[in-house]
Amino acid sequence: MKELVTYMVNALVDDNQGVKLSMSEDGGVVRFRISVSSSDRGKVIGREGRTIKAMRSLLQAAAEKEGKKVFLDIV
Repeated sequence: MKELVTYMVNALVDDNQGVKLSMSEDGGVVRFRISVSSSDRGKVIGREGRTIKAMRSLLQAAAEKEGKKVFLDIV
């Protein structure tokens, strides 16, 4: 799943060097925290949050296959 998040975020941003991704797993819960440069934050969130909602939906589908729950946060 980490590769999926990395791929999606890097496809959206202009400054790939400014992307920081951390992942923590506790039991069946996986939490991703994405940090991007301020100029790219709007691209990752999208208009009315559509882009980040779509990313969360894809991650939830991937997590369900593994029997896990996933959270995606932008910090």
